[in-house]
Amino acid sequence: MNTPLIDPFARAIRYLRVSVTDRCDFRCVYCMSENMTFLPKKDLLTLEELDRLCSTFIGLGVEKLRITGGEPLVRRGIMTFFDAMSRHLDSGALRELTLTTNGSQLAKYADDLYAAGVRRVNVSLDTLNDDKFAQITRWGRLPQVINGIDAAQKAGLRVKINTVALKGFNEDELFTLLDWCATRGMDLTFIEVMPMGDIGNEDRITQYWSLDDLRTTMAERFTLTDLPLNTGGPARYVELAETSQKVGLITPMTHNFCESCNRVRITCTGEIYTCLGQDGHSDLRGPLRASHDNAHLENAIRAAIALKPKGHDFDYSRQSVDGQVARHMSHTGG
Repeated sequence: MNTPLIDPFARAIRYLRVSVTDRCDFRCVYCMSENMTFLPKKDLLTLEELDRLCSTFIGLGVEKLRITGGEPLVRRGIMTFFDAMSRHLDSGALRELTLTTNGSQLAKYADDLYAAGVRRVNVSLDTLNDDKFAQITRWGRLPQVINGIDAAQKAGLRVKINTVALKGFNEDELFTLLDWCATRGMDLTFIEVMPMGDIGNEDRITQYWSLDDLRTTMAERFTLTDLPLNTGGPARYVELAETSQKVGLITPMTHNFCESCNRVRITCTGEIYTCLGQDGHSDLRGPLRASHDNAHLENAIRAAIALKPKGHDFDYSRQSVDGQVARHMSHTGG
């Protein structure tokens, strides 16, 4: 259990993203169709199985654990899982426990998350306009999310906003979002929309707003300086000299960010995806349930890591959605 996880390209796997549910209380237009068919609950890993799986990865050198979904905070009893993971923070084996959320349940859980050792959360938020928010999320309401962010900051959690860059939708809010985050002391990361899953009548090409264009627009008002910052994720960071604000850019389409990838993802059914932009995956639920001895599970994990590709195949350059993967982001975990 002491030999670290190293992929075929000599990248040490230190970062695990785990989806605890494919369910969500929103239906964001770039993420899923409005009439989703979710997995039967019996197919999901139990919270105890998630604990064992994550603990095994931590024993193999994972230092950062991000909980995702769907919306992770709609999973029944989820705080028992966070509380259980806090023992790895106490031991020093885990450096950070965090989550990505739509913010809808933060008002309810912010204090409990802080008590469990969570210190940072990422909140997905694409607009500050009430009507546009209802449009993009289909089922969401902006005041509920703002209240959740208020509660998170009051509880002592550092909040980072994740915004999907959507052409013709939030281009006109670039500086509004930047100013709002600056006044609240929150970092902001922009993400290019990725071709994942059938989203009904929505068109990926018309949604796609290159972050090269977004950066050019930012430079019209601010002096940008590239930062050598690495938080373990795929973002590249720039600093806005006039405000000292840090802005992340996640560019799977414009600039492949795979060369330093140290991440793998586990779905709520126990599949391991070693690349977000590839359909190749391995089953860990079978080995997990086959024996109470972790040796079988550890061997399955190492075999999966040995198949990790160098990078993804996402490509919009030919005005077609090349490299599209069939599963929704909510299946893999955001």
